[in-house]
Amino acid sequence: MNYLKLCFCFLFLCAFFNLIGQEKKFKIHTIAFYNLENLFDTINDPTKFDEYSPIMELRAKQGEAYQKKIHNMARVIADIGSEATKNSPSIIGVCEVENNAVLEDVINDTLLLGKNYGIVHTESPDVRGIDVALLYRKEVFTPLNVSAHELKIYDDQSHKRIYTRDQLLVSGTLEDELIHILVNHWPSRRGGVSRSRPKRIAAAKLSKHLVDSLQAIDPYAKIVIMGDLNDNPTNLSVTKALKAKKDKGQVGLKGIFNPFTNMFKDGLGTTAFRDTWSLFDQIMVTKPLLEKDYASFQFYKAGIFNKQYLIHQKGTYKGYPYRSWSNEGFSNGFSDHFPVYVYVIREITE
Repeated sequence: MNYLKLCFCFLFLCAFFNLIGQEKKFKIHTIAFYNLENLFDTINDPTKFDEYSPIMELRAKQGEAYQKKIHNMARVIADIGSEATKNSPSIIGVCEVENNAVLEDVINDTLLLGKNYGIVHTESPDVRGIDVALLYRKEVFTPLNVSAHELKIYDDQSHKRIYTRDQLLVSGTLEDELIHILVNHWPSRRGGVSRSRPKRIAAAKLSKHLVDSLQAIDPYAKIVIMGDLNDNPTNLSVTKALKAKKDKGQVGLKGIFNPFTNMFKDGLGTTAFRDTWSLFDQIMVTKPLLEKDYASFQFYKAGIFNKQYLIHQKGTYKGYPYRSWSNEGFSNGFSDHFPVYVYVIREITE
């Protein structure tokens, strides 16, 4: 993966300097997504099952582990996309967070405090007490409308409702351009891939419904769909229910492009289990972000953020994401998922 990462960086720099060689100047923003792996505080909330979270199961030094976990999350967020933009992400969706308070602690860490991040977070009915949220740099993004959308799914045997994460839709302006961000954390594969598949297809259908609703108002709406989908880019939830395409040329006016499909086919992933890589974390964009006219913000590149410090360097899990929690407790790692990101660029005219 290190060789592939170097190749990506080389190709990105070649393309970027090619644009510069054309005597054009571009503004660039990073839009990212990161699964923060069980970012819980140390306070027992009687309304949630947070007592089963990894940090609450620690027998000692909970506060110390919490502060390290917060700092580690801030370190990664500050780093994503910084090589190209010289800044942290303008917009970043996150999942597996317990509440607004843990996000406040992240953005107030010394590594992010000067970035002036805002938070969009709503409590969802997930049985584990985890939510999705959006962080944004206030100087470049302004939320205009926020809505949370329940995913109503039921157990196929008991027919009881399964309470899972809401889908968070945030519409706002990136500088002066309207953009819509849909943050997801689809149902897990617990119980088996086949048995749980209908739940993720239902999640995909909800996402597609929200995209369709925005496009009914404005067919040229710029929409970014992101999240930990618990499915790969080639699974039915993504290809059939969401109808995401792997090639830009296949994307119609109201279509969706998934730049991570070909990465997955090339063997890349964001999380690993039993020596098999999955690319559950994805960011997709609608057609109006694929135009060749850079007078407005357009999709430029996508990538997996997998720097060496995010990877286990030795032992049983060598090469895997360096996660925070293991059977031994807190590892001082980061997450069992790599972050993903896209760059959007706009030509600067003087």
